Amino acid sequence: MEYRQLGTSGLMVPALSFGAGTFGGSGPLFGAWGDTGAKEARRLVDISLDAGITLFDTADVYSAGASETVLGEAVRGRRDRVLLSTKAGLPMGDGPDAAGTSGARLVRATEDALRRLGTDRIDLFQLHAFDAATPVEEVLSALDRLVRDGKIRHVGVSNFAGWQLMKSLSAADRHGYPRYVAHQVYYSLIGRDYEWELMPLGHDQGVGALVWSPLGWGRLTGKVRRGRPLPPGSRLHQTADYGPPVEDGYLYDVVDALDEVAAETGRTVPQIALNWLLHRPTVSSVIIGARNEEQLRQNLGAVGWSLTAEQTARLDAASHRPAPYPYFPYERQEGFARLNPPLVSAG
Repeated sequence: MEYRQLGTSGLMVPALSFGAGTFGGSGPLFGAWGDTGAKEARRLVDISLDAGITLFDTADVYSAGASETVLGEAVRGRRDRVLLSTKAGLPMGDGPDAAGTSGARLVRATEDALRRLGTDRIDLFQLHAFDAATPVEEVLSALDRLVRDGKIRHVGVSNFAGWQLMKSLSAADRHGYPRYVAHQVYYSLIGRDYEWELMPLGHDQGVGALVWSPLGWGRLTGKVRRGRPLPPGSRLHQTADYGPPVEDGYLYDVVDALDEVAAETGRTVPQIALNWLLHRPTVSSVIIGARNEEQLRQNLGAVGWSLTAEQTARLDAASHRPAPYPYFPYERQEGFARLNPPLVSAG
């Protein structure tokens, strides 16, 4: 397993990390992901650790805290061998104080996460969403206290717009608060919006990307194909409306390209899709999930090799989408591109 620096922090994370959204799964969304109990979760953690995966990511909102609880049980007795990452900010109930990132709620959410995880520290604590009702200074001040108290080691965000992240980083610099070192983002071969603004921002500001749903919300598993109905066991039957949208024609063009490269390399479609992500700028770690041992071992086959430049270019071309304003001039016109060269090829 390759280990990479998380942004500009001193934290080294594995190129692949494990997402515990399937642990303790319940409800219409997380129940469709999986309902892994403590015994099976411990087995998946065993396999991950043997492969060099040390970072395990969860969130309080995953099955109303059950994911954190099961993950805590799965790593019990080996806390010093793992890095624990969790998120807070999305609603955990209907009350006025059950959502958001106010100072008081962040303190409470941290204490709750520590209790459920069965630990005295969280290695990476991330805001699950931007809270427009709370001043960024209040958010950062609370996180600063939690870091100083040793309850949190590093801080990050998830699902922020570029201006929201930059505003927060600027406030942190002004007041001497901890900077966000990670941005947990959606990024895949069928979801490349991250490249337009958030990737250049991460590159400029030293914020590493932790990629969620790298297989495009289950669409790049190799089981979703042109001219065929969804497989009976696909979670897309229950969860498609929760995830990032994608047009069928575009999806199948990308899957066709993945099929070609898979045939050339002897790798599976998911392994090709994951490997492509591992070589993108600013990506610190790609979060893989697994409902069972078979899925986990297949995903682990994405590391330790590289696509050729020609194969990468073919996947880039198949997955490219025209950039929106104000980005398209920098993609289409040489004069603009000379002033601001892209971090990745336009395909």
